[in-house]
Amino acid sequence: MTGSALEIAPFPGAAWQQALDAIALGGACAMQQSQSYGAVLGARGRRVARFEIRADGVRIGLVQMIGRRGMWLISRGPVFVPGCAEGLQRRALCHLARRPGLVLATPAAAVAGPGLIPLITARHHAIWSLRADPSALRKGLAGKWRNRLVAAERAGLRVCPEPEFDWILRADQAQQRARGYRALPADFTRDWAAQAPEDLIALRIEDATGARIAGVIVLRHGAGASYHIGWSGAQGRASGAHNLALWQTALMLRAQGVVQFDLGCVDGEAGAGRLHFKLGTGARAVSLGASLLALPI
Repeated sequence: MTGSALEIAPFPGAAWQQALDAIALGGACAMQQSQSYGAVLGARGRRVARFEIRADGVRIGLVQMIGRRGMWLISRGPVFVPGCAEGLQRRALCHLARRPGLVLATPAAAVAGPGLIPLITARHHAIWSLRADPSALRKGLAGKWRNRLVAAERAGLRVCPEPEFDWILRADQAQQRARGYRALPADFTRDWAAQAPEDLIALRIEDATGARIAGVIVLRHGAGASYHIGWSGAQGRASGAHNLALWQTALMLRAQGVVQFDLGCVDGEAGAGRLHFKLGTGARAVSLGASLLALPI
């Protein structure tokens, strides 16, 4: 199929998320390709372009591109049908580069070859499959991770919906300054809540006295979800608050039909402690494609 006639066309209609879920054939796509992500960035003044990729007249892929300062960014995409040949994926990226402006892409999986210039090495994300039943998911937890979960449960910690989540955003911003890293701005989260309130899950974790000791925000997108923000105070870290929050969130997502929970980056700069915490859930470290410049060949 790599020699097939390739066509890139504007996506017809408004049902972007449904089309993504259909092409994933029971899987899930990354947040950065989701309908809500595009809606949020569009509301923030970015250009958003969506295309379908066809080979011999058959849809084989979808891509959401974000325009900024003469560039088009493709994050965690394009989304191709499972088993799509790498050569066809490469041709599609080069075809997309024919539009005006530079095209920078971080594909969901490794793609290489003529016309693709690697810029940044591939990152790895912890991807937690939620397809198994709850008892099997619990058995899949690492021993130390499960022990901290049990301790949090026995200590009487509670996970509660948090409709007023601005305090989590403020705590996260302070945490970023203290640890010297940057993430999506707080207004991105507020805009997501405005664009897709049903797909933002904000939770607070309380101790047995009702004191607030941790907070979590998760973003849902079709059959997938992404761990967005997590904060714990000293008491929360000592008592396993995040283990309890993540476990209960996973069960909640699974009940809502989510099959894949992206826990975020697990490369070296993320810290060994966070690496072990994320993989302790039973999640797999999945390699993304390298960030690259696509040339119009």
